[in-house]
Amino acid sequence: MTETMDAVGRTALLTAAMRALESRRPDRLYVDPYAQDLCGDDGPALLDEVWQATFPSPRTGAPSPGPAERTMPDTLDVNAIRTRFFDDLLQRAAQDRSQIVSAASGVDSRPYRLGWPHHVRYFEIDRPSVLDYKRDRLAGARPRVAHRMVAADLTAPGWERHLQEEGYDAKAPSVWLLEGVLPYLHEEDVHRLLERIRTITPVGSLVAGDLVNSQALSLAHARGQLDVFARWGCPWRFGTDDPEALFDRHRFTATVVQPGEPSAHYGRWRDPVPPRGVAGVRRIFLVSAERR
Repeated sequence: MTETMDAVGRTALLTAAMRALESRRPDRLYVDPYAQDLCGDDGPALLDEVWQATFPSPRTGAPSPGPAERTMPDTLDVNAIRTRFFDDLLQRAAQDRSQIVSAASGVDSRPYRLGWPHHVRYFEIDRPSVLDYKRDRLAGARPRVAHRMVAADLTAPGWERHLQEEGYDAKAPSVWLLEGVLPYLHEEDVHRLLERIRTITPVGSLVAGDLVNSQALSLAHARGQLDVFARWGCPWRFGTDDPEALFDRHRFTATVVQPGEPSAHYGRWRDPVPPRGVAGVRRIFLVSAERR
């Protein structure tokens, strides 16, 4: 069934493969019991391709070479920290918000692997082929939250209506997750998506997501990984050096951290975190932005 998924959809299998590896580590930051089934055979193959482009050595599941030998952060550490960061953020935010919307949700298993308050409704939006694959792989599994899948393309018109037809209330506070989404979009589509979210969220809602800086799209030491994504047909297209300004433009006040800073470290990050003003650095931003 993966042959029906587009290139961006198949990157979800890469994420699932990394989550399956993380779940087997003795120092794991979370356990995803569904990741192995969700990544299938394609996920590990995609991960091997990315790994070889980033660290030209066999992937064993062990950490990559030490910081002095690396020009890029460990891909597995980045994914583990990002996953745990958004796990924690969503579960905190769900205490006083009644809706979670995972936009371009891929094969994420949070509705199944995490516990949720009884008042929460959890919506997942993605292309039909991705959701069909996920249903097939999770046949027999039961979500731990009131759960709806919405088949839609976030860059096409009409997904707001489909979401509301599934029970989303545009007047109730919500939490939106844009995990592994924004770097693949054109800049105009990023702005359009944030504006569309703004129009169907009340004050106090949250948008959480990850971004890269603009230099992450062109630095020579990132070229290998970027070339892999481009060869797959899903190049990274968008980065920003000022995520606060990006969200402010759409009336969201953003809090931004980088992996390795105190609130996004988890005892795992092994590389320096240069101050934001330092040039020539590939940066990852983890964002939580409140609607005002």
